[in-house]
Amino acid sequence: MNINLDPSWNHHLKTEIEAPYFKKLTNCIDELTSTQLILPREQDVFNAFNLCSLENIKVVILGQDPYPTPGHAHGLSFSIPKDVRPLAKSLQNIFKEINTDLGKEIPEHGNLERWAKQGVFLLNTVLTVTANEANSHKNIGWQQFTDRVIQLISEQRTGIVFLLWGSQAQKKADLIDESKHHILKSVHPSPLSAYRGFFGCKHFSKANELLVLQQINPINW
Repeated sequence: MNINLDPSWNHHLKTEIEAPYFKKLTNCIDELTSTQLILPREQDVFNAFNLCSLENIKVVILGQDPYPTPGHAHGLSFSIPKDVRPLAKSLQNIFKEINTDLGKEIPEHGNLERWAKQGVFLLNTVLTVTANEANSHKNIGWQQFTDRVIQLISEQRTGIVFLLWGSQAQKKADLIDESKHHILKSVHPSPLSAYRGFFGCKHFSKANELLVLQQINPINW
């Protein structure tokens, strides 16, 4: 597996990438690739990192793992390529909440690269998946890597707004220094839980308010 990380991240994560567990992880993916369709495409696995450097992060949104439907995952949590229809249900609910919270029109497509380029780090805690098998790579080592990424953000930066949606994301709160950062929690935006507290959470306006208080430009959601 080719590790195509932006130099700014590569500098900070060099020790992780050279660690035995990470080499075992990439070898595992190489083996799986010989017999299975692995998503997203190899060149897209680290898109979240390559579209948003550590120094530019303002907001972190944690997802679980990539969409397992071929053509949907492209390395950003909750995001899908412009030409994919219909939008994933969780993404539809995210857009509905933004519409209610900020009055913004619901976009015609689900590509969130424009968020990433503004400083929203869209990190899945597991970065690959076997096609049509959700959560199939949860035990191959990705979480050790992404936990370290979350810790690194907490250590190296201050004032980041972390949006933790659902129980899996909220477990990562222990990795974040809450004396330096802001954590907003809600249920997951999936159809199974969105009506139990995601709708009405106002995380998008709250995140922007926290940024403005720090004299940081808000996100154009």
